[in-house]
Amino acid sequence: MADIEGSPGSSMHGVTGKEPVLAFSAPSPLVPTDTTAHFDLPVDSEHKAKKFKLLSFANPHMRTFHLSWVSFSVCFVSTFAAAPLVPIIRDNLDLIKSDVGNAGVASVSGSIFSRLVMGAVCDLLGPRYGCAFLIMLTAPTVFSMSFVSSAGGYIAVRFMIGFSLATFVSCQYWMSTMFNTKIIGLANGTAAGWGNMGGGVTQLLMPVLFEIIKRTGSTAFTAWRIAFFIPGWLHIIMGILVLTLGQDMPDGNLGALQKKGNVAKDQFGKVLWYAATNYRTWIFVLLYGYSMGVELSTDNVIAEYFYDRFDLKLHTAGIIAATFGMANLLARPFGGFASDYSARIFGMRGRLWTLWILQTMGGVFCILLGRANSLPVAVTFMIIFSIGAQAACGATFGIIPFISRRSLGVISGMTGAGGNFGSGLTQLLFFTSSHYSTGTGLTYMGIMIVACTLPVTLVHFPQWGSMFLPPSKGAAEEHYYSSEYNEAEKQKGMHQNSLKFAENSRSERGKRVGSAITPPNTTPGHGPVRHWNSMRLDSLTETAASTPTLAMSMENRLPQWR
Repeated sequence: MADIEGSPGSSMHGVTGKEPVLAFSAPSPLVPTDTTAHFDLPVDSEHKAKKFKLLSFANPHMRTFHLSWVSFSVCFVSTFAAAPLVPIIRDNLDLIKSDVGNAGVASVSGSIFSRLVMGAVCDLLGPRYGCAFLIMLTAPTVFSMSFVSSAGGYIAVRFMIGFSLATFVSCQYWMSTMFNTKIIGLANGTAAGWGNMGGGVTQLLMPVLFEIIKRTGSTAFTAWRIAFFIPGWLHIIMGILVLTLGQDMPDGNLGALQKKGNVAKDQFGKVLWYAATNYRTWIFVLLYGYSMGVELSTDNVIAEYFYDRFDLKLHTAGIIAATFGMANLLARPFGGFASDYSARIFGMRGRLWTLWILQTMGGVFCILLGRANSLPVAVTFMIIFSIGAQAACGATFGIIPFISRRSLGVISGMTGAGGNFGSGLTQLLFFTSSHYSTGTGLTYMGIMIVACTLPVTLVHFPQWGSMFLPPSKGAAEEHYYSSEYNEAEKQKGMHQNSLKFAENSRSERGKRVGSAITPPNTTPGHGPVRHWNSMRLDSLTETAASTPTLAMSMENRLPQWR
């Protein structure tokens, strides 16, 4: 049986007898699977859902999904609520072009720091506390927008509201802890895409609220202020719902699991170290800066661009601008799905190629948008640009969970912060100065997108390869993820979840490489996992007979594996 590719025990990739074979670097089928757990959805050995049912509220996986994207969407609504009302606000506060541009930079700059902090909070305290507390703490800043009276106050308040966008990190971290590697791109893409859709919703919502309030008798300069009370109350409501209904991990909340000893407490210094010293982290910080970053920049300028360039009414410009953000409904999930689908055939190399294609396409059409001279052409280019940029965001977070198992939260935070940094830098360069028109700024931004996407060719996973290079000889998933722990930490069992993740991530080898796939109907509560592991063990024992080092390691551990 072991001679048949894909059969139980056939995947010995990386076990050659030349590298040190320890009990802590053995293939992860040797990690016990809890067969007593029961969930509404089929799960893998980490209790992550193997199915994604969009209309389900199954606890905890799908309930977490819906809480995550709705809370993130609310933060997007409040952060960009001012953008469609800029023509009114700038008249009320006597703002000049640089004030409007600086406020746009401020709105996305605040979350650079908060996203970095949120990554650490997710790793150490859990995403539920991080999301709930941040969204409620930023509610007062949303209410404060109603009382600003100067350009300085307007910029300061938009800066503080922008802190709430760090809920993106808790959103993506949550999905990565709840869904299996084969569908992680789709789950991450849908949650973040529907959350980002708040940028489109606010383009429709705020002008409508403004008009309704104005018709009740308020002046234009009063109506826009009253409208900000709606997103403020949404913050409070969602914060309470996340805190009361959310759950950190499939098996419970992080604090409770740590007290039971089911999850080891980690040290922030080591979590940060493994994130910062992994070169892949920094490449994705740059890549996300020119996918999500340009989306944030466009959210701030697109309504004003159509309003001024094509002499449209405020409501009409808002509707057109809304289509850019609303494309997230399908575009970002499509990017995640495309990443997952390409991985089934080509493995991780397929995910990398998918990301490059989508993001480069977005950059090309951003260039064309800036040069469009007619409204229909501009709208067409804008829609294709939005699809490329937003799908690239989904494809990016189809890869992020594989960079590091131990430092997932910090890497997610750094990548998310990169998106905001890229947005702030782009707006500062091209949309705050009178030297460039908004159209010229869009063209230059598109050029930067194309150029800054090229470093994806440098991303190489030793166990899976890169866009142009095959996997490194003798590399295996277990070695890559267990290398983040020293021997003392392995003795404590801190690496056990990483070994489970390594087993589940073998699907990233694609169809072209023999892979130890997880058989159907063998997840906890769904089939004979022990029988499967027994077959794997029998086959592994046959291989060990010709590998003395592995045989010695197995001799001492066979009783507990059985």
